[in-house]
Amino acid sequence: MKPLSIFSRLATLATITLSAQVFAATDAQFQSAFNDFISAKPGDSAAIEKAFDGLDKLNKAEPGNPVLMAYSGAAEAMKATTTSLPWKKMTYAEDGLAQIDKALALLQPAHDGTLVMGTPASLQTRFVAANTMLGLPDLFKRGPRGVKLLADVQASPLLAQTPLGFQGAVGMRAVKLAVKEQRLDDAKRIANDLIARHVPQAEQARVALKDIESGTAK
Repeated sequence: MKPLSIFSRLATLATITLSAQVFAATDAQFQSAFNDFISAKPGDSAAIEKAFDGLDKLNKAEPGNPVLMAYSGAAEAMKATTTSLPWKKMTYAEDGLAQIDKALALLQPAHDGTLVMGTPASLQTRFVAANTMLGLPDLFKRGPRGVKLLADVQASPLLAQTPLGFQGAVGMRAVKLAVKEQRLDDAKRIANDLIARHVPQAEQARVALKDIESGTAK
């Protein structure tokens, strides 16, 4: 099995707590765990374990929080890259996906107005779920759902109100997907838009655009 890559996640509770208080963990706590997550490279056991431990701790403290649940699930799925044992790879990936599915099921309309680091909880949850599913091998059959979730994030009117870093991350994932699907005109259009808007990932977009135009993008 190929290593799994992730980057190269309240019916009753909702009626009680869906407000600014739904995210009890401070942005600083989440930011620290998030930084560990995005810094972890596939196969780096220590870094991935640190990211998972931090996110899992926050998730257990707030079991009804879809953002924490989704990121914790994504980190658990990423643990599949740290072992050569096929059964462990499957276990980590499937357990992580199960948690992401639960996070998506928790989403309510009110999560559109709950901000996590300036981004609606609904978009954070759907994007980490999309990113995770699109990074998995085809045998998991999660690609189509990942495509749909990414499209939902891109189409959301809330996206334009999010920080440029989040918009850039969504855009770069869309570029990568478009290249994979051989929609090169779409990939170039999205990359050029990211560059024009000076998102933090503008340099990545320039590299991607150069690779597309030279025929070396993959």
